[in-house]
Amino acid sequence: MATVHHWTGVEARALRLALRMSVRGFADHLGVAVRTISKWERLLASTAPRPDTQAILDTALARSDAAVHLRFETFLSEASRPTEGQHRRVTAAGPRAWEYESWSDDLERAVVALNQQNFAFADHLLGRWLPRFPSKELDDKGLYLLARSTALLGDLRRDQGAVIGPLSAHQAYTGARSIFTQLGIPRRVAQLDLSLAVVTEMSGSLETAARNYEQLAIDDRLGLRDRARAMLWVGTALSKDGNHDYAARVMLAATRNFEDLTEPEDWSVAHQKLALAHRGSGNLTHALQCITIAQNTGITESPMQCVRLNTAYGHILLSDPATVDDGVRKLDQAARLAAEYSLSHQLRSIESIRTTIPRASDSPGR
Repeated sequence: MATVHHWTGVEARALRLALRMSVRGFADHLGVAVRTISKWERLLASTAPRPDTQAILDTALARSDAAVHLRFETFLSEASRPTEGQHRRVTAAGPRAWEYESWSDDLERAVVALNQQNFAFADHLLGRWLPRFPSKELDDKGLYLLARSTALLGDLRRDQGAVIGPLSAHQAYTGARSIFTQLGIPRRVAQLDLSLAVVTEMSGSLETAARNYEQLAIDDRLGLRDRARAMLWVGTALSKDGNHDYAARVMLAATRNFEDLTEPEDWSVAHQKLALAHRGSGNLTHALQCITIAQNTGITESPMQCVRLNTAYGHILLSDPATVDDGVRKLDQAARLAAEYSLSHQLRSIESIRTTIPRASDSPGR
């Protein structure tokens, strides 16, 4: 999701347009005077809201849905383009304004489809545009849409488990990063560095992933939420590498950041990961406390997150001989849902956990 380090009239106007509000409606939405909004839109980059109003704008953006974020970033991309005569020409064969609008609409729908793990529909929407125009025919707005499409393709391939190699998440993220670098959008470049660190972790290079996360956790190109996520994922990589106690301390710091930022979904996910770190260190009481918090506070209906929660809960239950059967049932439940939505990376994780289930022949007295 989009974040803004310092609001000016440019960003404020982009948010108003993304919310599809009038000047008066936007003023009412923020709780400020109409003349304040008019001043921002008249002076644009040469004016900046007061610190308290910056915080109000942060909240308005954070509470907006994915479609608003996408429109916001698109309007910002347009606003940052060079003046007329300096930007790339669009050839006669290139896209028209209505095609850009349709492309943006399809990206909004693709974001929703990916959040629901509807991979076939997301792939169909992205496939309508990715091969459609040669990059040399696109102006900066077109290149921005191409980069966003390519990054979403990376998300799709990552969630399907195609992490490295040809036609992988790594390949798509690298391509999107190159375009955003060309466009001079450092925040987007840093977000793709974060996505690339995720696929590095998923491919098993845990030490490299942890180092990359550590650097991104203090990277000023990223917003506070993304930096908190990077910190959380430092802990994830450490825990997977067996350093559970230190991982739990890092994750706890990230959890507090999510609480300060009022990010309930991230806060819930952090408790899920913290639960696994406690399980790894042998502290099953804390592990069960954290996974219960994650289950009770999660606000997403994403099949992916449901699979992750059930997998984590099952893994914790397997650690106690008295609850092994319950753990097996939770893993079976997670596996069925993962298979239904073609979540191959999660299925591999579940199968790996199943290899740790104690056999009846291993029980004392047998």
